[in-house]
Amino acid sequence: MEHLKKIFLLIGQSNMAGRGRIEDVPALRHGKVFMYRQNRWMAAEEPLHTDKPSLAGIGLGMSFALDILKADGAAPIGLVPCAVGGTPLRRWMPGADLYEDAVATAKNALEKETLAGILWHQGEGDSGNHDDAANYGTRLRQMIQSLRSELHAENVPVIAGELGMFLLNHESCRFFERVNQELHELEGVVPAYACVSAQELTDNGDHLHFNAASLREFGIRYAHQYANLTA
Repeated sequence: MEHLKKIFLLIGQSNMAGRGRIEDVPALRHGKVFMYRQNRWMAAEEPLHTDKPSLAGIGLGMSFALDILKADGAAPIGLVPCAVGGTPLRRWMPGADLYEDAVATAKNALEKETLAGILWHQGEGDSGNHDDAANYGTRLRQMIQSLRSELHAENVPVIAGELGMFLLNHESCRFFERVNQELHELEGVVPAYACVSAQELTDNGDHLHFNAASLREFGIRYAHQYANLTA
């Protein structure tokens, strides 16, 4: 494998892991896009995540990587998929299981490399409770600071994404708009951080998960925000 120039950590819950239906969009592959799985680098193919094998599908990682390659075709991309569906932010806080697993995996993947960015999509799991939604930004800021420190990447860009507006029709996510507000309010407070719009993106029929076409678009939007932060 070529020496990797840009490695991205993918963390969060199911909409980062990807629940788009594989058959709904053309496959994306590229000789310069790799994924870290089973403690080694390999050619990237979807689904990138294996958190729930019967559900895992299209995510935003591949379209993100290909859009980054358009801007810098000489730099291979490495994706480190660590998202897990159905998880609240508390499991991604320092000391909690998913945070510690992601840190360990990232350190292994970064043995000879440096981290180029962190992609985050999570919040549905904190949208059912007012207090969880109201202090979401404070907790996420703490997590970002800790993660950057542990990975020796204090200035690494962090890109988050809005929760989908289709959650208006999901009875368990009543406070999702407050989570979106919290995500945006970190812009200008957390250095090298941006929140991506989910406007006009649609779900796969369950009022919870972005569909495959929307995730392709979402990945491109993440890439554009990354380009803005690194310009």
